[in-house]
Amino acid sequence: MELPYALPALDPSTPLDIHRSVVLPEWVDWNGHMNMAFYLKAFDEAAGAFNTQVGLGRRYVDNKLGMTFAVEVHITYDREVRGGDPLAFATQLLDHDSKRMHLFTTMRHATEGFVAATNEMMILHIDHASRRPAAFPAIVRDRLAILASRHGALPKPAKAGRLIGIPRRPLHDQQQQQ
Repeated sequence: MELPYALPALDPSTPLDIHRSVVLPEWVDWNGHMNMAFYLKAFDEAAGAFNTQVGLGRRYVDNKLGMTFAVEVHITYDREVRGGDPLAFATQLLDHDSKRMHLFTTMRHATEGFVAATNEMMILHIDHASRRPAAFPAIVRDRLAILASRHGALPKPAKAGRLIGIPRRPLHDQQQQQ
């Protein structure tokens, strides 16, 4: 399938460092920092920027060629950001196959440089008509392959692949600490 519109030049950044945002006043909760729900919104916008780079952006959906669905998302909250703080997002393609992308995005404070949060996401390509999983178009597969070759040279982020849970120590260790 050829796309009925021009794609942006593929950004060679490793990781892909193209999305910027700011913590909007409506994103701030009663604790005075960015509410957890808006971290997902901000990461979704960064994923949209990545999707546009590979050919799966808004024009792809508007032309009824297909769409993407997030099927799993893991967010870590590392350091608080507050209203008006500038944000920068860097996305690494960890893996992909014929219809899935595994992305890892780091949100940094854009001027102070600290990591505010991370997001690991599995994205599934969906056929527009059937709303069922489908293979990426050739142009998207080609762009993903280019990014995979570049991003594959990066180290795997330390927080990628984490499981959520409460670590338990053996009962003997717990009793000694009491």
